[in-house]
Amino acid sequence: MKTILIHDAQLINEGKIITTAVLIRKGRIEKIAPQISFRGAKIEINAAGQYLMPGVIDDQVHFREPGLTHKADIAHEARAGVVGGTTTFMEMPNTVPNALTQKLLEDKYKIAKKTSLANYSFFMGTSNDNLEEVLKTDPKSVCGIKIFMGASTGNMLVDNEAILEKVFSRADMLIATHCEHEPTIRENSANYKQIYGDHVKAMQHPEIRNTEVCLKSSTIATNLAKKHNARLHVLHISTAEETSLFDNTIPLAEKRITAEACVHHLWFSSEDYERLGFLIKCNPAIKSAQHRQGVWKALLDNRIDVIATDHAPHTWEEKQQSYWSAPAGLPLIQFSLNMMLEHHYNGMISLEQIVEKMCHNVAICFQIEERGFVREGYWADLALFDLNRTTEVNKAGLLYKCGWSPLEGTTFHSAITHTIVSGHLAWADGQLDESMQGKRLSFDR
Repeated sequence: MKTILIHDAQLINEGKIITTAVLIRKGRIEKIAPQISFRGAKIEINAAGQYLMPGVIDDQVHFREPGLTHKADIAHEARAGVVGGTTTFMEMPNTVPNALTQKLLEDKYKIAKKTSLANYSFFMGTSNDNLEEVLKTDPKSVCGIKIFMGASTGNMLVDNEAILEKVFSRADMLIATHCEHEPTIRENSANYKQIYGDHVKAMQHPEIRNTEVCLKSSTIATNLAKKHNARLHVLHISTAEETSLFDNTIPLAEKRITAEACVHHLWFSSEDYERLGFLIKCNPAIKSAQHRQGVWKALLDNRIDVIATDHAPHTWEEKQQSYWSAPAGLPLIQFSLNMMLEHHYNGMISLEQIVEKMCHNVAICFQIEERGFVREGYWADLALFDLNRTTEVNKAGLLYKCGWSPLEGTTFHSAITHTIVSGHLAWADGQLDESMQGKRLSFDR
């Protein structure tokens, strides 16, 4: 592994921005100092005028492998993430087959070990009938347990109250939940199908999967966590009302209940359905600008702790179907950091807060060992970006296997110039180096 010296960077780390140099040897950060002289460096990066930060850790992605590789796979999506400054991902279990046994879970780790340019971890899936398998999950080598409290691919809806009680009372690791109330979704869907048949419009999606759908389910999850003192992480908050369920009065490391916001719920609103249609159909639904504002408020006042993507690719053809057939989800990981930097450009969030929510806090929430911060001795997961360059989103530059993005035509006022994954310079000035793969995460639990 090559020694790397970065100098004259504006380092964003732990609430401060300082000009410094960073020396990387054997995959780790060996030294951080204003000036470093090291003649043995094989790679030297002059970062003058650029910002250096920990690599983004995305705690919620769907890379579709195994079983759905016509729309995405670990190799393509991890590569796209690295180009966008993401060095680490945590992937969801609703692949085909669903990751509902320890063997199926390990099969995904084996694929990533061979093909993922980024660091990786995979959630163990929960169903109504695999409790004993779930409880075998190793908290030191697996990021968490995932519960879909709203329908998902395959046999992953957990609507058995007795099973939910057992998981929350017996699991000794982080439980991540997709919170939508399935009975309410079914009732709303039946009503809209009766009235509109196959002619439901994209803009009606947040009416079917409305505020009540989200709030009911998130309330059930947080009540269960409080009852059993479980470690709960509620994914993709999309309503202003849900934000009242979360606390900002205690340090993050002491929280038992945490929350995530996703970049699309911070970027789009229901006004965008007219332009983009089912391309932005996702669950939970993108809702009104008022809800977007509520999520932003909770993010900035620390009721919401982390930012992720819920990157969920589907083919263009699948997205052209009618409402009931068009699948939910959109591809985002290649531009998640650019999206947040655009919000900074528009004065909505500081660079320090972006790093806190996309890097530091994810590491704290999941208790990831030696990542998420720029510290001597930690793994060198780093991203460099330039606020004096632009990035245009067009089909030619997309690395997703699905080949499209709802952001096409957007020009960002930022460019990700370098990404270092576990000490390996994987992306540099428009070139990928795939000679080394990322590493499996470990957790300090």
